[in-house]
Amino acid sequence: MNRAPADAENGHSSSVESCPPLRDVHSINPAQLMARIESYEGREKKGISDVRRTFCLFVTFDLLFITLLWIIELNVKGGIETTLEKEVLQYDYSSSYFDIFLLAVFRFKVLILAYAMCRLRHWWAIAFTTAVTSAFLLAKVIISQLFSQGAFGYVLPIISFILAWIETWFLDFKVLPQEAEEENRFLIAQDASERAAFLHPGVLSDGQFYSPPESVAGSDEDSEEKQDSEKPVV
Repeated sequence: MNRAPADAENGHSSSVESCPPLRDVHSINPAQLMARIESYEGREKKGISDVRRTFCLFVTFDLLFITLLWIIELNVKGGIETTLEKEVLQYDYSSSYFDIFLLAVFRFKVLILAYAMCRLRHWWAIAFTTAVTSAFLLAKVIISQLFSQGAFGYVLPIISFILAWIETWFLDFKVLPQEAEEENRFLIAQDASERAAFLHPGVLSDGQFYSPPESVAGSDEDSEEKQDSEKPVV
């Protein structure tokens, strides 16, 4: 006999438990969520994140630094014009540094095209440039006669090798994880704002919650009659 009321009470309690508590609902601040979403949308409008911009600047530094070292090497060998003609027009794999400069240009073009213009979010482009750079420099150091040409025979290959691997580390451990984390935060904030908009369809003012006390009809007349009845009869 008491099974039906018990089932009704259990169903009511389960429905109450499934609803979010009022404390959690009021803890959601739609203004803060909208401000956070607008900040993320502002970053998207910029077209490129700050950490990716730093990576592109480092790639540009790689090209400029190798170019500077190559120009210094041309001056050390007896003048830019003479040495440039010898290394470029009379190119020799075993003694020329011109190919190391072209390798830096190759890295710059591929990485800027992939990660600045196309905004690639994968590591395959940096893996390709680093693999080509490492294989070429190792082969050049083993086959060529750079070590017999002074300090630049050590400096240019080593610095080019180190810069290529620093670019790989920076992209793989800084750029891609940070951008993925920012995107996840944006999706979480957007989902929370949608839930807050569903739970709070509009901003309610205090006046909407205020209801004046109800007055009983005829209460003034009753009070006047009561006062008249309480007066002493002269």
